[in-house]
Amino acid sequence: MGLLGDIKDMMQTRSQAKRMQNEIKKISAEYTNGGITVVACGDGSILKISVAEGGYDEVKAGKPQRFETMLLNVVNGAIKKAKTAAQMELAKKIEGLEDLLG
Repeated sequence: MGLLGDIKDMMQTRSQAKRMQNEIKKISAEYTNGGITVVACGDGSILKISVAEGGYDEVKAGKPQRFETMLLNVVNGAIKKAKTAAQMELAKKIEGLEDLLG
């Protein structure tokens, strides 16, 4: 193919990658524990953190480190769940492309 064809292929691949990145951002997952709820996107960003009234019990009891640990665990759980969902979605899309090409 020549240089022009290679450039067109690269531009098309880049466009497809951007589209997939945007789709990954739209995937979200929620994780809840101990009155703390976090919603994360497939790209690892956090959409929302909410704490139910009971979630502050550890802080009120003078144990803020326990609350911080719980919050960290819920954030990491939401990110992991969202990334897993994004990977599954990408795998489905790749499988679909292979079926079209194959």
